[in-house]
Amino acid sequence: MRTQYTFGMGILASAFCLSSAVALAAVPEWKSNAVYQGGDQAHTANTIYQARYWTQGDDPTASGQWGPWKPVGPCDASCDGGDSPGDGGDPGQGDDSAGDLPQPLPGGGYSMKASVIHAAEASLTDTPLFNKVKDSVKTRDNSVVEAVVPGAASNPANVKRVESIISNAQFEETFPQRHESYTYTRFLRAVAKFEGFCSTYDDGRDSDAICRKSLATMFAHFTQETGGHDGNSSIPQWRQGLVFVREAGCDANNAGCGYNAECSPDTWQGKTWPCGKDASGDYLKYFGRGAKQLSYNYNYGPFSQAMYGDVRVLLNDPEKVADTWLNLASAVFFFVYPASPKPSMLHVVDGTWTPNAHDEQLGIKPGFGATTNIINGGIECGHGYEKPQSVNRIDYYRNHAQALNVAIGANEELGCKDQKSFDTQGSGALQVYWDQDWGYYPDMPEGKSFACKLVGYQTPYFALAQGDYRRCVENFFDVTVVTDEKQQTAGQ
Repeated sequence: MRTQYTFGMGILASAFCLSSAVALAAVPEWKSNAVYQGGDQAHTANTIYQARYWTQGDDPTASGQWGPWKPVGPCDASCDGGDSPGDGGDPGQGDDSAGDLPQPLPGGGYSMKASVIHAAEASLTDTPLFNKVKDSVKTRDNSVVEAVVPGAASNPANVKRVESIISNAQFEETFPQRHESYTYTRFLRAVAKFEGFCSTYDDGRDSDAICRKSLATMFAHFTQETGGHDGNSSIPQWRQGLVFVREAGCDANNAGCGYNAECSPDTWQGKTWPCGKDASGDYLKYFGRGAKQLSYNYNYGPFSQAMYGDVRVLLNDPEKVADTWLNLASAVFFFVYPASPKPSMLHVVDGTWTPNAHDEQLGIKPGFGATTNIINGGIECGHGYEKPQSVNRIDYYRNHAQALNVAIGANEELGCKDQKSFDTQGSGALQVYWDQDWGYYPDMPEGKSFACKLVGYQTPYFALAQGDYRRCVENFFDVTVVTDEKQQTAGQ
């Protein structure tokens, strides 16, 4: 069974001209159009909140554990007045040089320093959760990945850890019916690509135990996604994984299975992830491929960006996801990346994610069941009974865990029958896309922010992709990015 899994703030303005040097004695009322810096306070619903970092438009009452606001206490006399920062009432007393501001170009548009844009992006993503996510999705150069072979002394540390847990013989024993494209070497290369998978933890957590549990979790899910599911076979179903490398009934020559309705250049998806064409001029097909059954151009594109730094590689050659080590790397990709407002499966397994009070109200608890919720919660979870797919996953997980010497705790929630879907108030919610900051900044050229802000919906600009913040600013504000030495000013 194939599950579709979608990978589905103007800090610049504040850095330029909105930093407050004098704190107001009064705490202002929160305003949705105001810009708040880290440390700023505002009150709403008879409660004082303090901003953890730059924010605009985020309701303090809906802020989760990792959200931009934290409650300080109930309102007192300080809630009686005060201007909100960034709403035109406080022009700021910053000492930033004029050269850091956008500079008009003779032919129209503006130039901006690359260092300023980089600093803005770094500031916006400098939160504890974002930093942990960035660490967990780091990748290695493909030349290092493709040099990995079983037993090599040069293999990266996380690959050696995996080799110590599951050997080639064990891999073949675990997946005896696997498609020939799924090899042990390709499995190790998929691991090698992602530095944060089966990595070494330096904070007291058991790295080997986390790796074993990560493998058991991942094996269980892609056994459900690509398994034979043959109850009459002498081979138990938990060992029938990786049978399919392409979606059942689909190939490049079939009339159906296109998965390319979003390829039209008239759609933003088609512009952002331009589909390749075959010799006849027809769009290529983006049906399910690999251990995670990657589907649609808007998933092939981001995966290609993560693997090659170029969205077009896999959009022009989607068969690579079936015929190379990418067939297993796609599963690791979805294991380590969050699909906001859901946390990543890795962070559920290694304990980085812990439920907040809102998650608990939704019935979401630590354990294997939460990873099922991440993959297919809308269909399999929250029905008051375990759906057949979830029952399968639990059985596969138990067996893979036993084979990999993973101890399942007595209190670990394996199913998700009582779990509602993750939402934006949960502790794992992370805004991972950029969109235009529409705020008005009176001290900026034309009152524009010249910045992008983090949002929770999918846009062409992914906050975990290098360079996308810059592209977002360039697109929305007619900006030419220059080195600090070449910053241009009006009249030059």
